[in-house]
Amino acid sequence: MKKTFLYILILISTCMGAKGQAVGDSIVASLLTCSPGTKSYSLYGHTGLRIRNLTQGLDLVFNYGVFNFQRPHFTWHFILGECDYEVAAYPFDAFVEEYAHRGSSVVEQQFNLTPEETNRLFSLLVINCQPENKVYRYNFLQNNCTTKARDIVEQAVVGEVRYEEAQEHPTYRQLLHEMTEDYPWSEVGNDLLLGAACDTVLSDRATQFLPGQLMEYAARAQIFDEKNNRRPLVARTSVLLEANAHQRQLASQGGWEPRVSPLVAGLMALAAALLVMLVEYLTRRQLWGIDILLMLLQGLAGVLLTFMLLFSQHPTVDSNWQVWVFNPLPLLCIVWVVKCAIRQQRCLYHYLNLLVLVLFVVLMPWIPQTFSALTLPLALVLLTRPVSYLIRYNRKPKEA
Repeated sequence: MKKTFLYILILISTCMGAKGQAVGDSIVASLLTCSPGTKSYSLYGHTGLRIRNLTQGLDLVFNYGVFNFQRPHFTWHFILGECDYEVAAYPFDAFVEEYAHRGSSVVEQQFNLTPEETNRLFSLLVINCQPENKVYRYNFLQNNCTTKARDIVEQAVVGEVRYEEAQEHPTYRQLLHEMTEDYPWSEVGNDLLLGAACDTVLSDRATQFLPGQLMEYAARAQIFDEKNNRRPLVARTSVLLEANAHQRQLASQGGWEPRVSPLVAGLMALAAALLVMLVEYLTRRQLWGIDILLMLLQGLAGVLLTFMLLFSQHPTVDSNWQVWVFNPLPLLCIVWVVKCAIRQQRCLYHYLNLLVLVLFVVLMPWIPQTFSALTLPLALVLLTRPVSYLIRYNRKPKEA
């Protein structure tokens, strides 16, 4: 990798003048849009900027989606939302080969820039690749590999890039659902973590965080100069690589996606919980081992959501109403609940739990957040436990 990057810098240096401007006017700049892959990290597609110097034979892709797994405490920083990504330059052939291996398509939109603007874009990209400039704080929804590419192109243009206004304005969640339509468990994961702010209606510019969205907006965008003369941002569009279904299937091997949908899984869990209630009613016994399992799972999920809400810098996680149901409190009450169950004593926790869960289920239609397909079934599963205990509390003792 270091040798490749050094080779690229040598190539770039031969094409740059003393003032950092590209030599000659034979440079062509393009936006590359790669269709989604099959892995969780590739479901949203990718964006790159291609720079070709037709005179020097230079053909590079500048990629703002590079991250370093070797960074100390990478996973911890990722959870905190302190993800530092980098921009790097790669040979075009290597870039396309990676997406051919995934079975993804690659669409090229050649910019309609003047030689001055193209040279400026090239210079800005080279400056961005310097060690002191290449790292940036990544934000999945607002500052990612796609928005960085858009922003630097706008910076290079002499004038202003204006995008055609869309007829409909979606939310972040609606756009993410479009990308995860065939991957329901990935969709559920997003919905469990992303809060109410993810359901805010977006501006045209905000929707451009996804590669496919930026490609569509770029196709209709216009550049306005100081005299209000306009020209299309994109001169021509071509498909460099067609999507390959067979290769996508090969690339997806080794991944794991449950065959049961989240909704079906949730309903199966609810059916099992109702069966447990029936057994408890008929046997007049409380299966407090079920309480331990559910309270552990509920509490651990609550620890994650509460931590994300309070400490993570990831966007929209600080407005998650599901913390109402999934919070750390059950972890603190397990011993109390089990002790009361063994002694066959009433437990205040069940009354409080019943109140919270009933309020959440009843008010769900009015809560300004779109919930995952699992949220309601899981809430009902949890609700069966206090209901079962309250039925026992109010039953008459069995006659001898």
